[in-house]
Amino acid sequence: MKYRKIFPYIIFAIFLIGFFVFSGNSHVNTVNKNVADQLVKENAKVIRMVDGDTIKVLINNKEDTVRLIGIDTPETVDPRKPVQCFGVEASNKTKEVLTGKTIILESDPTQGNRDKYQRLLRYVFLNDLNFNKFMISEGYAHEYTYRIPYKYQEKFKNAERIAREENRGLWNENSCRNP
Repeated sequence: MKYRKIFPYIIFAIFLIGFFVFSGNSHVNTVNKNVADQLVKENAKVIRMVDGDTIKVLINNKEDTVRLIGIDTPETVDPRKPVQCFGVEASNKTKEVLTGKTIILESDPTQGNRDKYQRLLRYVFLNDLNFNKFMISEGYAHEYTYRIPYKYQEKFKNAERIAREENRGLWNENSCRNP
């Protein structure tokens, strides 16, 4: 008799537990799918360089500004700051390698689509070359993490470590000496 009174409650509790377990898994799968869906790879043509870590591109015949994820080059165009050591070299390298080229832009869902200046946030690939990593590897840029980790962070940090050890670019002790 006692079991007949609590039996419906037990069934209800099992139902609720099952519901939360299965709906929880479904939700996780939906979230993971949505994050993966945010990854964008698109072709663009570089029309000009703004500085070492920012470029102007044409995407579907529309001009946009792209800020390269995970790197920071010395400043050359910020009106609040003087031109920084090795900034001109970094800007010239970006101009030399990318201007006029068709590239692939890759988004990173962890970083958002645009920054506070409304620039697209992207990795730049020229053929198989990860240009962001190239700039760090050759000593034209620092690895730069803005708030949260990003897809290639460990590779970029390792590239900076090697560039420092090998005194490349801005890491060379003679790069920033005044004459």
